[in-house]
Amino acid sequence: MECISVFDMLKIGVGPSSSHTLGPWRAAERWIEELKKDNTFNLTETIQVDLYGSLSLTGKGHATDYAVMLGLLGCDPETIPTENIADYINNIKTTKTLNFNNERVLIFNPETDIVFNRKFLPFHSNGMSFTTIINGKKQTSTFYSIGGGFVIKEERTNHKKNFEIKCSFPYPIEKGTELLQFCKDLNLPISQVVLENEKSIRTEEEIDFELIRIWDTMLECMYIGCHTEGSLPGGLNVRRRAFDMHQSLKGDSKFSNPVEWIYAIRNTEVKFRQILKWVSCFALAVNEVNASLGRVVTAPTNGSAGVIPSVLMYYLVIENHDGNFEDIKKFLLVAGEIGSLFKKGATISAAMGGCQAEIGVSSAMAAGALTELLGGTPEQVLIAAEIAMEHHLGLTCDPIGGLVQIPCIERNAMGAIKAINAAELALDTDPKNVKVPLDKVINTMWETAKDMNTKYKETSEGGLAVGVNMSDC
Repeated sequence: MECISVFDMLKIGVGPSSSHTLGPWRAAERWIEELKKDNTFNLTETIQVDLYGSLSLTGKGHATDYAVMLGLLGCDPETIPTENIADYINNIKTTKTLNFNNERVLIFNPETDIVFNRKFLPFHSNGMSFTTIINGKKQTSTFYSIGGGFVIKEERTNHKKNFEIKCSFPYPIEKGTELLQFCKDLNLPISQVVLENEKSIRTEEEIDFELIRIWDTMLECMYIGCHTEGSLPGGLNVRRRAFDMHQSLKGDSKFSNPVEWIYAIRNTEVKFRQILKWVSCFALAVNEVNASLGRVVTAPTNGSAGVIPSVLMYYLVIENHDGNFEDIKKFLLVAGEIGSLFKKGATISAAMGGCQAEIGVSSAMAAGALTELLGGTPEQVLIAAEIAMEHHLGLTCDPIGGLVQIPCIERNAMGAIKAINAAELALDTDPKNVKVPLDKVINTMWETAKDMNTKYKETSEGGLAVGVNMSDC
């Protein structure tokens, strides 16, 4: 059985895309590991990177070429000072050399040594290969970025599975029905069942440490986005909106760091219409940071990174002013588990399933997590996740110019609002009256993904991507 940890679903990385940026970055790191394992790293003479399918069609807008170079440099997406990224890339372009894993300087010209191939490899639409010359012989290694920063190598017949992620959870879960059965048998909420599984592979202290790190990254991301003015990079000249919204909402509140910021918002009287604006502001802030190669948490992807933090922030500053780390912990554990159900039963890759696989899944994750914090039963948690996804089915991925900006940023705000609404609906729902269980909607999402025309799957060849010209922006 496939075993996915919460920390597989919630990863810290650099924007703008988990599949097109974080995935290729990690693939470059894995290629270096391969070379070192084979004792051929010091024998490499040249490097060529070939990008295929969606990685090629929207790679420039998603900074895939940047990610590959940063991975080859040996930089870590979790710790790299994001303000230095431009300098690293400019140095490679200017000198036409690359300090391979920060150990060996090789000749490398991004213009010729990173090749954008429009054709698709048969296994997955996000394919890439790394080629080098060793002792005069060409050696190639091929990887696939399958969404959410997950990278696999072997070509398998089942595109949805990633059997490299294995462990032995005491409560193995493949479907929502199995999760509910464990909750019933153990008389535990979903968050506690998930915690017991996580404790089988790391201590609770380690779990808490990582969850705090994830939340701190989310909070910092929202804070930075709300305090950064100007336009986003990439050529669309999209003005940052979170800054202006935040300025109008915060009034005279003053603060100097993210923690003070939360308390200031908690102490601000918020009217009904302002609740929607605050949630939207939080979501926009995250994805504006993401669009500018900032650090975010894939939740479950970079393109949908704003939904979960904005809904969790909503709970902390609107629903429960006494909310603490235990609430944050429960929320992230439930969200991660729901995301894993979608990954196992369908996909979290827009290149495979359109935007329903990103915003739809993140909205379902947030809806279920919020429902548990609001006192919902395990059954109601899954009802909320089902409602959220049900109203994202068929959502296409059609980024203008291949940039994770229009319509991606606004979609995070919409996904967050839908998640809150789904939680409220679920709390008023008697599970006996449910007609469409979560497992059914996950299956339907996967069937919809398979039926969807390829041009609506992160290729910039359909929808808004062709309906709106770059010059119009």
